[in-house]
Amino acid sequence: MRVRQIQVVGTAVQVEEMVSLQEIDPDLIWLFADYTLLRESPLVAMLQQLFPQAGLIGCSTAGEITTRGVVEGSAVITALAFDHVKQRLAVASVADAAASMSAGMAIGQQLKDRELRAICLFGPGVAINGSAIIAGLVAEVGQAIPIAGGLAGDGGRFVETLTVTPSGVDPRAVIAVGLYGESLRFTQGSFGGWLPFGPIRKVTHCQGNIIYSLDGEPALDIYRRYLGEHASQLPATGLLFPFEMLDANHDQVGLIRTILGIDEEHGSLIMAGDIDPNGYLRLMHANLETLVDGAEEAARRVYTSNTVGNLVDKPGLAILVSCVGRKLVMGDQIDEEIESVLDVLPTNTIVTGFYSYGEIAPFGTLQQCKLHNQTMTILLIQEE
Repeated sequence: MRVRQIQVVGTAVQVEEMVSLQEIDPDLIWLFADYTLLRESPLVAMLQQLFPQAGLIGCSTAGEITTRGVVEGSAVITALAFDHVKQRLAVASVADAAASMSAGMAIGQQLKDRELRAICLFGPGVAINGSAIIAGLVAEVGQAIPIAGGLAGDGGRFVETLTVTPSGVDPRAVIAVGLYGESLRFTQGSFGGWLPFGPIRKVTHCQGNIIYSLDGEPALDIYRRYLGEHASQLPATGLLFPFEMLDANHDQVGLIRTILGIDEEHGSLIMAGDIDPNGYLRLMHANLETLVDGAEEAARRVYTSNTVGNLVDKPGLAILVSCVGRKLVMGDQIDEEIESVLDVLPTNTIVTGFYSYGEIAPFGTLQQCKLHNQTMTILLIQEE
């Protein structure tokens, strides 16, 4: 397995910047980039021309991640070549949130195979139900196949995101790569670091990923009351105050939900993933220290993951997907969470990734995959 990485800044992309990637004859090109750069630069077309045999996968971001830290307004291009692992790309279109599950099923139908060992999945960050995409995919490939990835960003605007596919960029595409073969080592870790506050609220009316009422009151009214001066900037400020999901007994279930949008007419909150209609919710907040500690814990969980094989002392590619809400809280000190991850991962690991509108990872210590919000999620790919 061989990995090369470059970073491109600005829309005036030069072919010479990408020549070094050709040295390893890559099987996959991972591209995480600023929305404007993806939309206005010839970057994707150049990659298609230079690497016609390589699979192209990625998305727009709310910030790009490299081994050197967090950057904005750039493109991080990572070339990956396997010795034995095989790969296959799958693309589906999701017209709106209601079509999410069928899109996930379409991806699964394209990827399922007896040699399938893991899936990396990326999709739109707005007008989507990430939980339903995962459910559709799992319905086709089964719960034994580990799935990881995230939902695209657009710099915190929540207007339109872009997914990178071999055919170009698409605001409504879901893309995944299936990895096949016994040589694959695919380990994961995910953790948050957010703290609950305020009263526990009963979900009294919800449908899928939309919350209509809490404790019998319009959900948007309750949320605005708690946000105070921050409410005028919804939905963006909702990233600072996500919900912790609790079960019918008020016990933690290990999932956090972030607001993607609001519906003034119905007084509802549009969440990134499904809400338990029989459950409870509680607001959360965080600070720099708790989030950095959470990122370090996510990296430690990579070592305890038994998803596909154990870590090997060989080159690896770590894909970091961290929620944009964490970035807003940490501000200028955002690099500290990346540094905490690098301190734990193997020293020969190349890091790429992005700040997202949702993270895809196993649920706690279980194999079952879920959509998460406000976590640092780490996927480490190696080859034995």
